[in-house]
Amino acid sequence: MYHVVGCSDCGALRIIEGRPESTQCGRCGTRRKFKQVRSFVKTDDLDHAREVRASMLANRQGEGEAFAKVESFAELDDAVADGVIDDAEFLEASGLDVDEVNAAGDRASGGGGRSLSRKETVEAALRELDRPTEEEVVAFAEEHGVPADYVETALQKLVRRGEVSESRGRYRRL
Repeated sequence: MYHVVGCSDCGALRIIEGRPESTQCGRCGTRRKFKQVRSFVKTDDLDHAREVRASMLANRQGEGEAFAKVESFAELDDAVADGVIDDAEFLEASGLDVDEVNAAGDRASGGGGRSLSRKETVEAALRELDRPTEEEVVAFAEEHGVPADYVETALQKLVRRGEVSESRGRYRRL
């Protein structure tokens, strides 16, 4: 069962399914017991409830006649679904090669997994390596495309912030 209800404070109209104990207005946040809320329409058909609410909103705006000319929600949904094209059709109509676009997307996303930022790479090295030296962190990071000078600076910052400790040339996450 669907109810088209209005808020007594702000006048917002909404659709409520079932008969809950209480309901809260999405616009102003007012909470009322359901039996205190004014229900304009009670119907088993969601599309009918949507039509009634839309009609009431159009009438409030002085657009009742224009709304009367519009098709029903069910017919509009069907019309929209018929007019939608998929991504491949859109790309082809734009003159793009779908396979090349997909390959570029795979390359950009690293084959499906997300690539790590420079900082995340340094942190991953500290997490995965057991009490690594600076050279070991640099080697790990360089394998992931992070330059050595960045690693050195990042390690100093992490130590200063207290996120990492350094003792006798070995690093450990805190």
